[in-house]
Amino acid sequence: MAKGDIDTYYEDGTWKSRRQGSSRAFSAGGTKAEQQANGRAAAKRDEVEHFIKKKDGTIGAKNSYGNDPRNVKG
Repeated sequence: MAKGDIDTYYEDGTWKSRRQGSSRAFSAGGTKAEQQANGRAAAKRDEVEHFIKKKDGTIGAKNSYGNDPRNVKG
């Protein structure tokens, strides 16, 4: 079974990171940059996508670590 992608998001006045499909954050607190680093490390380790959300909940950025659907030279 594939591991879920990672979300870094803002909730209840706190930046958090969690695996999609989970109701609990695996990391919370600190700045947005600190949570992005936590989420990025988890996404790289698990080779999944990392979604970085804005305070309003919309996706601000996303990065893929190891599961790109196509291999493009360039």
